[in-house]
Amino acid sequence: ADNLYQQELTDSYTVLKELGSGTYGRVILARCHKTNANVALKVLPKSNAKLKDFLREFNYSYYLSPHASILNTFDVAFETGTSYVFAQEYASCGDLFEAITPQVGMLEKNAKSMARQVASALDFMHSKGLVHRDVKPENILMFDEKGSRVKVMDFGMTKKVGTLVRKVSQGIPYTPPEICEATKGEKYTVETSADVWAFAVLLFCTLTGNFPWELAHCRDSYFTEFFRWQRRKSSKIPSQWRRFSPRLLRLFRRMLEVKPEKRCDIKEVYKFLDDDWVVAGHVPTVDNAPHKLKTGHDENDNPMAELNAVLEKHGIETKINKRMRERRISEWIMSASCA
Repeated sequence: ADNLYQQELTDSYTVLKELGSGTYGRVILARCHKTNANVALKVLPKSNAKLKDFLREFNYSYYLSPHASILNTFDVAFETGTSYVFAQEYASCGDLFEAITPQVGMLEKNAKSMARQVASALDFMHSKGLVHRDVKPENILMFDEKGSRVKVMDFGMTKKVGTLVRKVSQGIPYTPPEICEATKGEKYTVETSADVWAFAVLLFCTLTGNFPWELAHCRDSYFTEFFRWQRRKSSKIPSQWRRFSPRLLRLFRRMLEVKPEKRCDIKEVYKFLDDDWVVAGHVPTVDNAPHKLKTGHDENDNPMAELNAVLEKHGIETKINKRMRERRISEWIMSASCA
């Protein structure tokens, strides 16, 4: 649809709470009056979103919805006096970032389960000639605590393969070197290989609870150390990577190939799912993981979950807030710098 119908949010929804906010706008949890179901509403203020960008994101989200590992977007888009809005399914278990214990990571079997589903979603997008361009743990939603059901979301940056885009920021740890090296304002071509790189960094974060580097650029000593090993200029495996099995290191080598044209496809990961990924002795257990609540209960019988449910019932926010999340991200980066 290219013309949106106009209504106020409260005409059709009861707003329950905010789920997240960013430069783009907000995501809010709301109950639909007609179906009585909870949905996540993505609300983009007209002050910083163009209608064509909103429609592109909505159309991609809706078009990709049929895939089991992509967040379901409903055929509901409208505008209010100040915002553009569309509706998606609600994931009650938060996102992958919240599920990764800092400096420890996730259990290997949970990381593999997550990797299989995210790779499948990206492979589906790539087969349609689309690049996600923002693969990171914050854009993977959890439908259970262990990662056995996850879905990729946020297609605000999705573009067709071959599109020319302008570099707007320095980059984040998931940005591939060919984009990091471009100067601000320079144009580059959108390629699926950028998603493959970001996916490999995501995998590293999931298994370690750290970033491998701050930026994939020669100014970053962690990246330079990895690059020397990757190009076989040094036989010394960088310290942060020694916990991984030779098989997983082989996958990382293919996915983190510095020349984008030599980088493998996302489906390469399927060949490695039956291998051990973490060397014995490096496996984090739930018991000794820092920041995990130690209780005498079974993992599934989590008293915090009950408490959270009670608090949320009374409208008290229990989700990690934006400032906390930013602090955790900077802690991850700092711990990578000090490792």
